[in-house]
Formats: sequence, C-alpha cells, structure tokens
Amino acid sequence: MATRTPVTRPTVTPLKAAFLVVEGQWTWYRRNWRATAISNFVQPVLFLLAMGVGFGSQVQPGEATGGLRYLVFLAPALIVTAAVQSAMFESTYAVFSAFKWQRTYLGMVSTPITPAQVLYGQLLWIALKLTAGSAAFLLVAAALGAVASPAAVLAVPFAVLAGMAFSTPVVAFTATREKPDAFNGLYRFVLIPMTLFTGAFFPISQLPGWLHPVAWLTPAWHGIELARGAASGTLSLLPALAHLAYLSTVVVLGVVLGRRFFHRRLAV
Repeated sequence: MATRTPVTRPTVTPLKAAFLVVEGQWTWYRRNWRATAISNFVQPVLFLLAMGVGFGSQVQPGEATGGLRYLVFLAPALIVTAAVQSAMFESTYAVFSAFKWQRTYLGMVSTPITPAQVLYGQLLWIALKLTAGSAAFLLVAAALGAVASPAAVLAVPFAVLAGMAFSTPVVAFTATREKPDAFNGLYRFVLIPMTLFTGAFFPISQLPGWLHPVAWLTPAWHGIELARGAASGTLSLLPALAHLAYLSTVVVLGVVLGRRFFHRRLAV
C-alpha cells in the first residue's frame, strides 16, 4: 500500500516576508496615491497655514508658548498629530479592507507568508508612510519659517513612534472586527479629543486637573512633548527616556495583540 508523503510548506524569513507585503502595498499605492494625498499631507499643511500663520499671527509669544512664536510652537506638535491621524486611517479602514473587502490578506497567507508576517509587513508599511509624510511636513514647516533649530528634525522619528504607538493597538482591534461600524466611534471619541486636548494647540496645564492623566495616557501627548522639546531645545534626558519607554511599550503590546488576532483571523 502506497504511503502519502507529507507536503511541507516552504518557509520565508520574517524580514523578507515583511518586505514582500510592503512591495504589494507600494504597487497599489503608487497607482492610487492621489486618493489619500489630501488627508495625509495637504490637509495638515492647510491646518498649519490656518492656525500657525493665520491665527498664530494674533498670538503673542508668552509663557503658554514657552516664549516661542506660535507658528514655531505649533509646528512640531502638528507633525505628531498629523502622523497619528494618518495612522488612524491606515490602521482601520485600510486594514479592514484587506481582511474583509479586498481580502488581500487571505491571498498572502495562501503563500508561505504567515499571519504574523502579514502583520509585520503591514506595520512596516504604515511606519514608512508616516515617515515620508512627517518628513514632507517638516520641509513645508521649514519653508514657512516654523523651524527654529536643526534639532527639529527629531520631530520626524518622534512623530512616527507616536503614530505607531497609536497604530499597533488599533490594527489589533481592527483584526477583531466583522463590520467597520466601531471606527466612527474611534474617530469621534478617541482621535479628535486626542488631537485637540493633548497639548498641540495649548499646554495641557490650561486644562482641568482631572484631564491631565487622560492626556498622559495618549501616544499623542508623549510624541508632542518629545517633538516640541527637541525643536525648542528644552528636552531633558530623563523625561525623553520616559516618553520613549512608554511609547515603545505600547508598540510592543500592540504587536503582541496583533499577532494573536491576526493568527486567529487568518490561520489556515
């Protein structure tokens, strides 16, 4: 009686698999980038012009702005909030579509790429997009005179880290959804308050005391503190390490949850 030889599935290294996922994302994006250009880049720049140049011309440097012109005070924070806002879309509808509508993730795991490697590639793609968007925003801010120090370039990696600290838990959450209805609540009750009340437009010291711990829990506040401190030259070592440790911890927790939920959703 003939015996069946078990079929072994070829393997691919996590790094190569992640880059294959990124390659697939890039192939789609270079043909459809116009669909997200306004929300990812044009809208934040217009916001900088409106608030930093327009409204900011009426704000005198003072204690609230650390003695800085309002445009200089605002720009590093907007780099962070723009990264977080971009991360929101990339971590919700884009990921949900790959699960449910376009089902591209199902196609990926039919190859030697594992669910965890799909997650790594998706997160790498989000990080690359946040890096490109943040760098472009910084260049525009510099052209508008909103950059007062070369150290402001550190706002880019800080913004990306804050964006990923927001993205990884949201990607994990998206992997549990069968419908996109919950995303509206995330936009209204998480993203918008986190944009407005975490120190981007005014110090959180001007908020009621009971709101301060809420702001401290958000990735945006930590990213803003890092970016603004670096740009203004007021960032101290110990606070910087604390902010970086918090954001890195949230990223790790998000990846751990994402691995679990991607495997549950995609394992065959």
